[in-house]
Amino acid sequence: MKQTIVHLVAALGLAAMAAAALAHGESDHKKPAAAVRKEQKDWGIAGDAGTAKRTIQVGMGDDMRFKPDRIEVRQGETVKFVVRNSGKLLHEFVIGTRTELEAHAALMVKFPGMEHDEPYMAHVAPGKTGEIVWTFNRAGEFEFACLIDGHFQAGMKGRIVVRAS
Repeated sequence: MKQTIVHLVAALGLAAMAAAALAHGESDHKKPAAAVRKEQKDWGIAGDAGTAKRTIQVGMGDDMRFKPDRIEVRQGETVKFVVRNSGKLLHEFVIGTRTELEAHAALMVKFPGMEHDEPYMAHVAPGKTGEIVWTFNRAGEFEFACLIDGHFQAGMKGRIVVRAS
């Protein structure tokens, strides 16, 4: 009797895995486009691509550096960042305050597989490009960084200066 139950459970498990595999098929692994959640942050708010008057190209690579590593914008300006990863490793471009970025980097060390997706973040695979559209509606000095475990600690960060209008 025990052996019959074991075989039944095994058969059901195989059937479920086969159904899941068929359902997955050859589909693309990209997430469906979702509406950007606009939440005011200390460093600004998600912007609308149609209102971006300026595009800033940012390069990043396995040397753990951003080019440029200092960016100036004006308060109220909406900027489209086009972030290119020329390396062989996954990198990301995350905008925030120094305190926010340091706290998030520490979490990434503890939980390196942690997934996060916010409008002020771009995860960029090797050889690919990512984009962020951001409105800097508050003056001040902010930062951007790659928060992948070890990258931030290796100095992969930069500064954004938002000049008052």
